[in-house]
Amino acid sequence: MAASAKCVVVKAGGEYQGKQGLIYAAGLTGETAGSRGLCLAIARLPPGARSRANLHRGVESAGYVVEGTVDTWFGLRLEHSVRAEAGDLVYIPPDLPHVAVNPSDRPATALVAHSAANDQEGIVLLPELDGLLG
Repeated sequence: MAASAKCVVVKAGGEYQGKQGLIYAAGLTGETAGSRGLCLAIARLPPGARSRANLHRGVESAGYVVEGTVDTWFGLRLEHSVRAEAGDLVYIPPDLPHVAVNPSDRPATALVAHSAANDQEGIVLLPELDGLLG
């Protein structure tokens, strides 16, 4: 272990809109904590919100639903879906097209992790899939 290694506390920062259209509270990234292959952010999905169709090139993603419900549509034509409710975890493999949707009339919040130093790293938007979910 390097003598200069240390633990870092990161206060969740200001909100921003990610490329995929969701609102995030800035969190643990390479920039804020010096991580190289891990980031954690908080995603907030208002009632009825949905992300743009996207994939994370070479980046694994996972989410822990803190409150509410999040449907994740996935597949080459977004033909599959899973529903995660408060207390559930979701894994999204690298390079898998997906869309996150809050199907309810209540807000949803999720802690999102990526195997990259920044939560926006590797995102490829897939506008040709955006109209598939109506």
